[in-house]
Amino acid sequence: MDLAYIPSPSTGVINLGPVPLRAYAFCIIIGVFVAVWYGNKRWIARGGKAGTVADIAVWAVPFGLVGGRLYHVITDYQLYFSEGEDWVDAFKIWEGGLGIWGAIALGAVGAWIGCRRRGIPLPAYADAIAPGIAFAQAIGRWGNWFNQELYGKPTDLPWGLKITASANREAGIYHPTFLYESLWCIGVALLVIWADRRFKLGHGRAFALYVAAYCTGRAWIEYMRVDEAHHVLGLRLNVWTAIVVFVLAVTYIVISSRVRPGREEVVEPAAAGDKPAGNAGDAGDAGDAEDEASESDAVADAPVEATDAGEPAGEPVDERVDEPGDRPRTSDDEPAGNGAGKS
Repeated sequence: MDLAYIPSPSTGVINLGPVPLRAYAFCIIIGVFVAVWYGNKRWIARGGKAGTVADIAVWAVPFGLVGGRLYHVITDYQLYFSEGEDWVDAFKIWEGGLGIWGAIALGAVGAWIGCRRRGIPLPAYADAIAPGIAFAQAIGRWGNWFNQELYGKPTDLPWGLKITASANREAGIYHPTFLYESLWCIGVALLVIWADRRFKLGHGRAFALYVAAYCTGRAWIEYMRVDEAHHVLGLRLNVWTAIVVFVLAVTYIVISSRVRPGREEVVEPAAAGDKPAGNAGDAGDAGDAEDEASESDAVADAPVEATDAGEPAGEPVDERVDEPGDRPRTSDDEPAGNGAGKS
C-alpha cells in the first residue's frame, strides 16, 4: 500500500452554468500573463518602452497556440485520423495537446511580425522574453496534472502521481513528469536571468540559452514518459527534436558570441504621438537653453572685420561718440557691427 503520493484532481472542468471553465486553459492563460508581465520588466530595464512586449505578444501568442497545436496533431495524428477516431477532436485544444516545439517556432513568426511593425530587432525582444517563456511553461505544465496526462513510468516513490482509471489509461502511481518539467523550467528561467546579468548576453543569446537548457531537461523527461509516441532509432521523436534543437541553439551561441560580442542597446523608434522624455517645463527649458547656446556659438564663431583705419582684425573697434559738427559717418567709415548681427 502506498503511504504517500501526489493526488490527481477528479476533474479538470468547473461548470459555471452552461459555461465550462477548464483548468488547462487557465494554466495557459496565467502562463502567458506571467511571461508578458516579466518580459515587460526586462524590456524596460534594457531601455525599451512599456507596453511593447504586450503589443508584440498580441501577434506571438495566437501564432504560438496554432503552432503548438499543429505540431501535436501532426506528430500524434493517429489520435485524430486513425480508424474509430473523430478528426474534429483535433480542434479541441482545451482537452490538451500543445507541442512546445511548434509553439516556439510559429510564435517566433508572430513575434517577428510584431517586431517588424514596431521597428525593433527580434533578437532583442527574444532575449527580454526568454525567462518569462520558461516561467509560462512551468505554469502551463500544471494543466497536464488537471487532465491526468503526460505522466511517466510506474514508481513507488513518495512523490509519485496517482492516476485514476479511464478508457485510455490504467490506475496506478506514476512518475509526475509534469512536475519534473515544471521545476526544470523554473530552473531554466533562473539560469537565464543569472547568466544574462553575469555575462551581459545579447543578440538572441539569452533566448538561445533558454532553448538549449530546456532541451537538456526535456530529453531525459521525455524518455521517462509512457504515453504513445512515434519512435526513431529507438528514441521518441521528441527526444530527437530536443537533441537537434539543442545543437542548433549552442551553435548559435558560439557563433554569435564571436561575431557580435556584448549586448546591444535597445532603441525603439519614436511612434506617432510619442512625447519627449521629461515634463513640458523641462522640455521648454531645454529648448531655450539650446537656442541660447546656438546664438552664443554663432557670435563666437563670427569673424571680426578690420576697420578702414588699418586696425588689425580682432582689435577693438573705435566706439567714440560723434561730436556735434562732425560729418555724419558713412558705411565706408566703419562696419555697423560684426557679422553676427547680419540677417
